[in-house]
Amino acid sequence: MADSSLLSRLDGIESRFEEVSTLITDPSVIADMKRYVRLTKEYKDLEKLTGATRRYRNLLGNIKEAREILDSENDEEMRAMAKEELDNANAEIPVLEEEIKLLLIPADPEDGKNAILEIRGGTGGDEAAIFAGDLFKMYSKYCESKGWNVAITSFNEGAAGGFKEIVMAVSGEGVYGTLKYESGVHRVQRVPATETQGRVHTSAATVAVLPEAEAFDVEINEGEIKWDTFRSGGAGGQNVNKVESGVRLRYLWKNPNTGESEEILIECTETRDQPKNKERALSRLRTFIYDKEHQKYIDDIASRRKTMVSTGDRSAKIRTYNYPQGRITDHRINYTIYNLQAFVDGDIQDCIDQLIIAENAEKLKESEL
Repeated sequence: MADSSLLSRLDGIESRFEEVSTLITDPSVIADMKRYVRLTKEYKDLEKLTGATRRYRNLLGNIKEAREILDSENDEEMRAMAKEELDNANAEIPVLEEEIKLLLIPADPEDGKNAILEIRGGTGGDEAAIFAGDLFKMYSKYCESKGWNVAITSFNEGAAGGFKEIVMAVSGEGVYGTLKYESGVHRVQRVPATETQGRVHTSAATVAVLPEAEAFDVEINEGEIKWDTFRSGGAGGQNVNKVESGVRLRYLWKNPNTGESEEILIECTETRDQPKNKERALSRLRTFIYDKEHQKYIDDIASRRKTMVSTGDRSAKIRTYNYPQGRITDHRINYTIYNLQAFVDGDIQDCIDQLIIAENAEKLKESEL
């Protein structure tokens, strides 16, 4: 039985898809980069929804045709074929309806963006820095499995290993929409390498995942940026000490939400190529400002729809890694598994899938579909 409320929601989907298909080939639209990007994202979303809508209408047509045959046809072979068609279509309808309902929920416009992933050691001293390093390896392996590109933009190593802080840029398809569930406090329970008595300690690291800002998302007066160059440290041969490839930018930015001004300082030593380091420092500056300027928007969304999965609260404890028990627990959805080693080796997709399912269930409930 078709969902009449769902059918009414699908009215106009195909006509809008055709309209957007025409618009994205219009030279005046292509010249307006901001509008063009917005429309191409809408096209991609509508393409999936239009395809599902057409399959849904075809199934409803097949059901109607099969019922007419059963009502009027005496030939047993024809009736058997119609009965099989009816059973198959009736089995597919509920699955397709759920798919369409999820596609009808407005997507977060940030989901398709690349991401900046920041990991910082929290409480626990040296062990927290070591744990931050473990998280960095976990995410690096996960990103590799997804075919995403990872570039480290800055880091500060811990005295006993790991990182006090490490920032990485991740690029690929749907990066932010996947990694956003990782924002929050990650807690580890284990015997640290520095512990002589064999006691289990609890340490923590914070993870922040930000959507990477594109050039037209924020306005920056590049003439007001103050640039310095310096010699990079670390491994890399004689070039490291002789060439000033590291860059440092200072930018005075006025927060439109508060009216206050603050100086932003960003360093980048990622490559030995100074122009590339400048480009990546600019990218981080755009993302920093974008995150600050959109905080009010994020707060508004969070106040209207605080799901148990992604509240946007970066101080919330989201997951515990218990080494003595080999256990991972995600506290947002009471998800517990006992394959800790595989998890920290980058096998985190199942947990993310469960978080997506939980959030989609809440979204469906709110949208009353």
